[in-house]
Amino acid sequence: METVETHQQTTLNYNVEPIDSLHGEIEIPGDKSISHRALILSSIAEGSSHITGFLEGDDCLATLRALTAMGVRIEGPFDGGVVIVHGVKKNGLVPPSVALDLANSETTLRLLTGLLAGAEIGAELTGDPFLLTRHIDRVVLALRKMGAQITLSADDTAPLTVHPQHPLSGIHYDIPIASSQVKSSMLLAGLFAKGETIITEPVQTRDHTERMLQSFGYRVEKHDTSLKINNEGRLIACHIHVPGDLSSAAFFMVGASIAKQADLLLKRVGINSTRLGVINILRAMGADIEIIKPHMIGAEPVADIRVKQARLKGINIPQEWVISAVDEFPAIFIAAACAEGQTTLTGALQLRSREQRRIQVMAKQLTALGISAHPTADGLCIEGGDIQGGVVNTAGDHRIAMAFAMASTRANKEINIIDCSLVSKSFPNFVPLANQAGMKIQTYES
Repeated sequence: METVETHQQTTLNYNVEPIDSLHGEIEIPGDKSISHRALILSSIAEGSSHITGFLEGDDCLATLRALTAMGVRIEGPFDGGVVIVHGVKKNGLVPPSVALDLANSETTLRLLTGLLAGAEIGAELTGDPFLLTRHIDRVVLALRKMGAQITLSADDTAPLTVHPQHPLSGIHYDIPIASSQVKSSMLLAGLFAKGETIITEPVQTRDHTERMLQSFGYRVEKHDTSLKINNEGRLIACHIHVPGDLSSAAFFMVGASIAKQADLLLKRVGINSTRLGVINILRAMGADIEIIKPHMIGAEPVADIRVKQARLKGINIPQEWVISAVDEFPAIFIAAACAEGQTTLTGALQLRSREQRRIQVMAKQLTALGISAHPTADGLCIEGGDIQGGVVNTAGDHRIAMAFAMASTRANKEINIIDCSLVSKSFPNFVPLANQAGMKIQTYES
């Protein structure tokens, strides 16, 4: 199959000057996890679904392009993140004529593998060099138990090929390591599989997929940490409003907490209970975080979040909050670097290899800025101190780039952050929004 190349050739870098305060009101862009799922479920629904607040980041656009390549007509995104998806029903997807280039989107890779296996659509899934290093064996193992035929590279990574197969069979699967993406991939496959698919998690992970399925009128039974789904339902088109992404808001919550002066209002942010680990951790450290006007929009809880500067203290992070803060640890580590005393993370062995790599990179780069940060067998130990200026290499990680940008609110000199190109994955307007709140970020290419 022919592969269409869409990858960037230059590297975007940040030069961030120290500042004293963060202030004002900002609109956090749409939730990445929910945007992916809204596109996918709308595509196999009956009728046309209207999505507002859609995140126009590179990852979500990769999902949009892939679905379009399989015969789904999608209008937009228009101003304000409006997307109209004309569903093709559960059995209406067609095999793509070329390999699907998913750029850097791991979520697209994992969710579409489940969807294609269930829908009996043959396709090759590939991406940029970063994506081709990401392991997908946990998803593939679960789908193979349902009868899927999937070929991986020799390293258990993409590119992978989903082969058309007779209908999958529902199974009862105990997920060995908590993963919302393994769960969601199996739920998508379970929409097509014969019989019942029962999924049990070791701990509760983010539940956007099951919430959204119910918004489309599809029955999902839940008992404690188990879910049950079958292939007998229909998805009926609906209106989906995507709330602001709590993972993106986390950077500003940390920046405002550690700044010398701050009073920042983050508007209409999703506060799903399976995502609140970052707020719980920051509050335990002494952060001044206020939840204002909580309410429901569709299936998701939403609120404004007001954050003021606070005197943070180091803590031992409770392990029960680790999974629900999995994407926010780069930001949390910056808070720990500015806190009085020691902050310790344990339980990291339950995280995916990507998150474990993030811990290693964060420790090295914090050390480069004068902070004592020591990886342990299952986590990280950070001693709060004075953040120096210097050079940070993100290793291409968008969350590490944004986390160190926020460190400038307490740094004594400018911070030069190398390789920030992938911030567009999840937060394409991060720089203008941060500068609007009072930061001084200049970008340059190399």
